[in-house]
Amino acid sequence: MGDGEALPAGVELYRGNHPARFWRLLVESEPPAALWEAAAHEATVELPPAARRGDLDHLLWATLGEGQFGPDHWHLSQPRRLYYLLKPLLVRGLRVRLRRLHAARARRRFPLDWPVEDRYRRFLWEVVGGVMRRLGATELPFLFFWPEGTRFALVLTHDVEDEAGQRFAGRVADLEEKLGFRSSFNFVGERYRLDRGLIDDLLRRGFEIGVHGLRHDGHEYDSWAVFESTARRVNLTLAELGATGYRAPMTHRHPAWMQSLEVEYDTSFFDSDPFEPVPGGTMSLWPFQIGRFWELPYTLPQDSTLVDLLGERTPRLWLEKVDYVSRHCGMALLNSHPDYLRHARYWSVYEAFLGEMRAREGYWHALPREVARWWRRRAEGGHAAALAGGREARLHRPAEGRVEVAPPAGSGPPAPFSGDGERGPGEAAGSGGAGRPILPR
Repeated sequence: MGDGEALPAGVELYRGNHPARFWRLLVESEPPAALWEAAAHEATVELPPAARRGDLDHLLWATLGEGQFGPDHWHLSQPRRLYYLLKPLLVRGLRVRLRRLHAARARRRFPLDWPVEDRYRRFLWEVVGGVMRRLGATELPFLFFWPEGTRFALVLTHDVEDEAGQRFAGRVADLEEKLGFRSSFNFVGERYRLDRGLIDDLLRRGFEIGVHGLRHDGHEYDSWAVFESTARRVNLTLAELGATGYRAPMTHRHPAWMQSLEVEYDTSFFDSDPFEPVPGGTMSLWPFQIGRFWELPYTLPQDSTLVDLLGERTPRLWLEKVDYVSRHCGMALLNSHPDYLRHARYWSVYEAFLGEMRAREGYWHALPREVARWWRRRAEGGHAAALAGGREARLHRPAEGRVEVAPPAGSGPPAPFSGDGERGPGEAAGSGGAGRPILPR
């Protein structure tokens, strides 16, 4: 991008994600902006070619803002518009066959890697490595990514698409509660009559409620005028349910339009996914800021992708992705659907995944609102001691090789739920609310 050239529309939404804010170096004097900019310019070699342009503002827009996919990225193609017009008339078996036919072609043409897209992670590591080289530092402290020094975060979410899914949501919650997990259930505001008894029961048991759009009919993002009208009613539903989170139906999303939503966080974006109606990805394994809200991208394949498109009968791919996320201290966020989990092949995969995760240790299992609030506090906080649950970690830069992250020494177990249902980093183990078990380590 040349001198004096205007930045793309929406670039300001991503300025809060400067690498300095991601790394939160704990040093007496913050490295100057020019040093970060030079290191970022040098590290662009790690990014896809379409994202290697401009200054840091432009790079953040091209990656986290998906600007690398072009100006028409947020609009559905004509074939997809036709599909969603006809979708209510198609039986589920035919829909699955059509998606499978499309999936192989979509993956071949997809410019990102999948299911693991590592380039934005490498970019961030190279940026801080460049800063360290310019400072002559081989080791620097930083504010670690997760409370109490836990290695990574696990977040479970569910989109309740239809009445059948709402009827089955309680069974999903029972399974999770039995194994020591909690999740968020996102309900569609006006597609079916909301079961307030179910919602109250989920809240009482420590689950979270979110909103999954208004009608789930593929038309809520047809135009700004349509979305603006929809957003007003979505905001009313959010207020009525006391919800703070949102996911767009079918992940059909538009970051600038979504600034009209009165939410703390959103979960409509993803790190990489070639199979969605608007394929693409932010390439991020961590929460990040989009204007007024925090984004929690899903980073594990959706259940319908795993079971229907790929034909998997075990959670192997989910667990392999969790291993990758754990290596780089990221967030493993899964979206599944009670509408599908009521079928045996889906249920068995999800149950096996929870069983495997229950046996693992060293991670923070949290509700999405807790993760969003933690990252907001981490971005705004000072020294590690000033942030409840904050821990100092170290960055090591070998003479040859890439920067390495050394998690905090002597990290404690994940913090339990507090009495009001929000995680309390730094609380003593065993201080969870009555009837709420300590979550898996």
